Amino acid sequence: MYLVEVKPSARKANGAVGGVVNRDGIRHGFESRAAAEAWASGLSESGNRPVWIRSAHPTDRSDVDGYLVSRQRQLLDLDGAYDKRRRRLRNGSSERRTLARFEF
Repeated sequence: MYLVEVKPSARKANGAVGGVVNRDGIRHGFESRAAAEAWASGLSESGNRPVWIRSAHPTDRSDVDGYLVSRQRQLLDLDGAYDKRRRRLRNGSSERRTLARFEF
């Protein structure tokens, strides 16, 4: 048996994982690591963020074989961030200013 514990990072990142934890608890037993990874893959597809199985460290004193984890910090959507900053610096105007427009 391969015992997996769901870490808080996975619950926070993926709504499907949160639902599983609410229904069935934080520890889940599988026939093998491959079965646990298939479960994690299914949760990644049905949730909004990827989750995966990480092996427990050899010095880990718990009785689990692995953990279901995800990235703890939120990924920021920075698409267009440079353009937004450039528009803000131009006082909201996206048109290009050149010296030819100014009268001396």
